Amino acid sequence: MTITRRTLLLTSAAGFAAAVFAANAFAESPPLKKKDTYKVGFAQTESNNPWRLAQTASMQDEAKKRGWQLVYTDAASSAAKQVADVNSMIAQGVDLIFLAPREEKPLIPAIKAAKNAGIPVILLDRNVDASLAKPGEDYVTFIGSNFIEEGQRVADWLVKNANGKTTIIELEGTTGSSPANDRKKGFDDVIAKNSDFKIVASQTGDFARDKGRQVAETLLQAHPDANVVYAHNDEMAIGAISAIEAAGKVPGKDILVLSIDGGKEAVQGVVDGKIAAVVECNPRFGPKAFDTAVAYANGEKIPAKLINPDQFYDASNAKELLSTAY
Repeated sequence: MTITRRTLLLTSAAGFAAAVFAANAFAESPPLKKKDTYKVGFAQTESNNPWRLAQTASMQDEAKKRGWQLVYTDAASSAAKQVADVNSMIAQGVDLIFLAPREEKPLIPAIKAAKNAGIPVILLDRNVDASLAKPGEDYVTFIGSNFIEEGQRVADWLVKNANGKTTIIELEGTTGSSPANDRKKGFDDVIAKNSDFKIVASQTGDFARDKGRQVAETLLQAHPDANVVYAHNDEMAIGAISAIEAAGKVPGKDILVLSIDGGKEAVQGVVDGKIAAVVECNPRFGPKAFDTAVAYANGEKIPAKLINPDQFYDASNAKELLSTAY
């Protein structure tokens, strides 16, 4: 066959048209066919802490309960691996993907790839950059907590219960992740309105216990007058307690420790007086995630965000509610 310039142009035009069609085949999030059972993916961000383990167990238990096949992956704290995990799920032909995006921007290409493959995506726990991907268009919905409100609730408690402790060190979560961004904003905005309080240092501990300990140790040495540590999650808060004790100070007495997540170890810390207050971030996503997928398959209108209710623990209720913590 002789390839003429006209043939080449026509072929190129057809290829371009096909690419445009693929990118725009779904103006809205792709539909989910109504079936008795599904093969779904769950792209977890990591499994290095109790919160993630509880979330994974909830998803696996719910899949087993319903008789759905769950394709599970663990990105091991790597956004690049998580993108590859989603692409693998697409190649395996799953019906729907549950995604807990490690960071707000790097997972956008994976969400777009799933959409172009006709596979709907439901985001769990962490959101993505709203300027780059939109619920109802690029993915179905976001299910999770109100991270800004979590930070606000911690700050509100501190303002009311500080008893003179106003010099704050902040341990931030993973840089670029929605909970770190929002928990910082919620807390910092409240503190900014209360001139007696001051955040003297703020640095990422990457949501990890040992990293939180190391960062807290360094910041406490640089700011020996600090008497409040606000950690974006329990793991860093528990790490900070070790740093406080290593510095010869008493957590809960010399330095108030505040946290978010509400795992059993942290709530026990409240009972023991080492942690002042904890806002829960509920990890039990299974029932709501799978119910939402079924509702979507049934053609129901799904809101852009589905917010989980979160408990608040302090000295007034921690002992009573300890058994309900994950």
